[in-house]
Amino acid sequence: MAKIQMAQFPVFLSVVLLMRNQEPQIESIVDEVAATINRLVSDYELIVIDNASTDNSISVLRQLTSETGKPNLQVYALTKEVDADTAFWVGLENALGDFVAAIDPMLEDISVVEAMLEKAVTGVDIVLANNEQKPLQTISYRFAYMGFNLLYRYFGGANLASEAPQYRLVSKRVVNFILQHPQPAITYRHLPVTGGFPRANLRYSSPPRSTGSKRLGDSIDRGVRLLVSTTRAPMRLVTTLSLFGACANLVYSAYVVLIALFQPHVAPGWISTSLQQSGMFFLISLVLLVLAEYILHMASLSNEGPLYHVAQEFTSARMTRREKLNIEEVAIKGESRPDDRPSGIY
Repeated sequence: MAKIQMAQFPVFLSVVLLMRNQEPQIESIVDEVAATINRLVSDYELIVIDNASTDNSISVLRQLTSETGKPNLQVYALTKEVDADTAFWVGLENALGDFVAAIDPMLEDISVVEAMLEKAVTGVDIVLANNEQKPLQTISYRFAYMGFNLLYRYFGGANLASEAPQYRLVSKRVVNFILQHPQPAITYRHLPVTGGFPRANLRYSSPPRSTGSKRLGDSIDRGVRLLVSTTRAPMRLVTTLSLFGACANLVYSAYVVLIALFQPHVAPGWISTSLQQSGMFFLISLVLLVLAEYILHMASLSNEGPLYHVAQEFTSARMTRREKLNIEEVAIKGESRPDDRPSGIY
């Protein structure tokens, strides 16, 4: 019996691919993704984010977007390397599709998109896919990653590792919602566990292509920004410490006063010095800490500028969705065209 071919999903799908220094594999990855997506949807676009490659990846990508290259391909080459969330967001905010899939082809399996689309077309705005086979990780990275997830679960009430993986498919409605936030790349990362959009989770097992190991230094800054920017718990901890410090120093000040009233033999100057230190130093240090965190955060928003800058942008010379719109009207012999109606008849 011949195998019945599955009907295509009637959606326009954008696929964001994150790449860096993968010159030998770029064309094969693009071909594999395009073949898979073309079989699944009625129309698509591939958006490649080159995360500041130092090899000849840009030359290869430029050739792939030439007239003899691949259709439906867009490339955004960044001037400096950024974290994965920021790089993915470059593609998402430039995507045109009804749904957008964010994929690291070196870590994830493109074939899972079919199951993600099955969930999405039923009304789910966010579909998350978690690969049970992880890339190699250094020991320091592994312990720090576990510690960060424990902290975020305690402060934010969610486990980002299992509930918000990077491999995801989101609707255009979600992208438009994230665009309204001042830090969309961070919002995009934690939205699945903090937003109210319908979501679904998938689990699969596929060996990653990447053989490199994840390093601790690459993720510290992103983890701190994510923890501070997506939950009020750290600042609540500071305010709790401030309240505790105020109460503790008030108790200590009362103790000093009692010593002054009932203990005649006290070293000269001890009472006044103790009252000054207990009443001021600890509280001042905490107030300065809170003010410094606020000032640092506001300065990063106003003075740091954009998190990324696109150095080069080029698009395929051939886009299949445009070809579908290239329709020429031909009048049948003996019939008048709508524009040939006599004037006055409507």
